[in-house]
This record gives sequence, C-alpha cells and structure tokens, in this order.
Amino acid sequence: MAALTLVLAGASLSVGSAWAENAPNGYLCCVNESATDPDGDGWGWENSRSCVVRGGPADGNATTACPSGMRCGSYSIGGLGTRKQQVRNAGGNVLDLAVAMLETERMDTNYPYGDNKRDDAANFGIFKQNWYMLRSKCDRFRNQSTGEWNNGASLNSNLSADISCLHQSQNSNGMNTWFGGHRNGQTGINNPNTGDINGYKAAVYRIRDQLNRNSSNLSNDIRFWVDVRPI
Repeated sequence: MAALTLVLAGASLSVGSAWAENAPNGYLCCVNESATDPDGDGWGWENSRSCVVRGGPADGNATTACPSGMRCGSYSIGGLGTRKQQVRNAGGNVLDLAVAMLETERMDTNYPYGDNKRDDAANFGIFKQNWYMLRSKCDRFRNQSTGEWNNGASLNSNLSADISCLHQSQNSNGMNTWFGGHRNGQTGINNPNTGDINGYKAAVYRIRDQLNRNSSNLSNDIRFWVDVRPI
C-alpha cells in the first residue's frame, strides 16, 4: 500500500493507507481526511477509487466539523481497536478515548518520562495528566507535594487508576475548568477560557463526536486526530 505522510502536532508520521467502514450511501470512507476533497463536494479519491470524505456533504453521519484553523484526519493503526476496548473495559468512556487519542498515537504511555517535564508540569498516564491536577484532585495522590511528582509514574502501568484519577478531576472541577487545568495546570484552572484552551477543548470534542458517529469506531483500528500545538 502507498504510504501517507501526516503532520501531527509538529511531528511527521508515515502511515499505511487502509480502508475504513462504509458511509451510509454504501461507499467506503476515505482513510485520510485531509487533502482528499479538492472541490468540496464530499468525495475523495484513494487507492484508485472514489471514497466518501468523513464529515463532508456526502457523509450522512457527519457531525462536528474540524475546528477552525486546525487540521483533522484519520488513519488506521493495527491493534488500536484492542486498545480502545481495554480503555473501555477499565472504565473509560468515549470522551476518555478522545482525550487519550489526541494525546498519543496509540493511546499508551510510550512517550518520554514525564513528557519531558518535571514538578507540577510532569505528565503521566495515557491522558498525560499533569502532576498539579493529580495531586490536587485525585485521592491516590491528594496533598502530596510538588517535589513528589515522580509518584505520578505509577499511572503509566495502571490503566484503571489512570481513568479513576481523570474522572475524579473532572467531577471535582467541572468540565470547563478541568479542560483548563488539564491543558495548562494551575494557570489554566485560574483562567480556563483562553483561546488555546478552547481550541484544545474543541479538538477533543471533535474526536469524541467522530468516535460517536459510528459504533464501530469504538472498537475498530481507526484513529481520529486533530493537529493541536503541543505545550
């Protein structure tokens, strides 16, 4: 199969082309959502045949458009469906899938320790939860100090605890404030309505809506992505 090159959050990814599920009109959906619809009619061309562009005029399941000023798309990753099921079996919901899917390609913890950060900014688990949020809102780490940030690494190998901490944080803060804190720590908690935080929120909701668009997306190998600037 021909290789597709995508630019995601500042990094180039080469991925193999593969077909996704059928659109409501019976045609196969395009795997690569970007640059497949030059005339805006909802039809693309991949692997020498027509395909339906996800979210476009020809897609009867279209929901949320790509957030303004961002790039969106999807592609297939072998084994990702199994990982989706693991997250759901551990108590994760569709929004959790969307956060994890935005943060890492395979919804795992195979990224530099702490996400190359330390103290309250260090990130752990498949959602890249920062230490400030973990020690402030998760019972597992509550009242620990900034200097104890390495304790957050336990989430890297405990999916159920990772999901539990995420839900505790969301329930404690409310979703709007949680998005601020998740994206930008204590600064985001205090000011959760910046353009950057709102953009991150829109990206997560876009992925969530794409997952909800077809029940098969909750267990297949398709990854939906939005190009969000890493911080």
